[in-house]
Amino acid sequence: MEHIRQQFIDQIRAAVAARRPLSLRGQGSKSFYGNPSTGEQLDVTRYRGIVSYEPTELVVTVRAGTPLVELDAALAEQGQSLAFEPPHFAGAQGSGTCGGMVAAGLSGPARASVGSVRDFVLGVQMINGRGEALTFGGQVMKNVAGYDVSRLMAGSLGTLGLLTEISLKVLPLAPAEATLVFTLDQSRALAQLHHWAGQPLPLNASCWVRDDTAPGAPELLFVRLRGAQAAVESACQHMLSQVGGQRMDNAQAGPDWNALRDQTLPFFTPPTGTTEPLALWRLSVAQTAPALPLPWPQMVEWHGGLRWLWAPLNSADTLRQMAAQAGGHATLFRAPDAAHTDTTERFDTVSPALRDIHQRLKAEFDPAGIFNPNRLYQGL
Repeated sequence: MEHIRQQFIDQIRAAVAARRPLSLRGQGSKSFYGNPSTGEQLDVTRYRGIVSYEPTELVVTVRAGTPLVELDAALAEQGQSLAFEPPHFAGAQGSGTCGGMVAAGLSGPARASVGSVRDFVLGVQMINGRGEALTFGGQVMKNVAGYDVSRLMAGSLGTLGLLTEISLKVLPLAPAEATLVFTLDQSRALAQLHHWAGQPLPLNASCWVRDDTAPGAPELLFVRLRGAQAAVESACQHMLSQVGGQRMDNAQAGPDWNALRDQTLPFFTPPTGTTEPLALWRLSVAQTAPALPLPWPQMVEWHGGLRWLWAPLNSADTLRQMAAQAGGHATLFRAPDAAHTDTTERFDTVSPALRDIHQRLKAEFDPAGIFNPNRLYQGL
């Protein structure tokens, strides 16, 4: 594999010399996310494989081009997993790579309870914009000192450098799991989640949804519990005694949670019959934020901290202002189609001070500006 990494270095140095941008790419499963990437393609998928895995130490090191499904399978054999549940979006060649998982920084349903991708990155190897191979962090938490550059790579969308290897913390699968479903409107569902969050309950994930395509469809709150067998059973009895609901069969609930993670639930199918195309928006807000008075279809995750909705592009100012008032920000997650790609900024604007930090980091790691230019923000 060393010869492949050297090829990456050679391609990067040649791009720097020619002032030619590079588009870092794995399996393309998240090419829709962020601003369009332009330039000569640097394919990471051939640099793949699990470098080391110590189940007893709860640490795995993988090359960036390793398919995410391959890592998941290896962990499952040992009764372990990536607790933050990275999405397996279907791309042109598969469901994504481990490098893309870190670069995108996206987490699944359990994010509010266990943490984000960034919280599980222990160390990385990368190639910067000078063609230098660098190592940051390690394979244990105590190795991290000073600026934690390895975690800085999470969510950077490949704008700072090319990830080549990643060390991740993994966790054992929970001994027990249960999913409860309640018929509640959004305001009551949020209030109940806030109430339960203040109690010693093994809450792991939640999802409130209403099927707006079906007239009279119920508004449902799904709550997943994970932990010790006794804790899960006690929580089920307690929660069902407080609010009338039902316990789902795990054989049915498991695929539904995976579909939520991968955005293959019916909610994520673009609505039809609208006067203008709708985009999928992702609003990150405070968990205690009330139900947002918006006329478009919504879904709520992360115990209230994540609000998905379908809304037109011209609603950007309204959504971003409302998200800010709720203690967060709004992201244009999926544009309606390629024709609308460049019409609206994907990510919310940042303060001048924060933008200055972005620019200085970019100048330090990628002085020639060749890595995924403009993918995160215009001019970066």
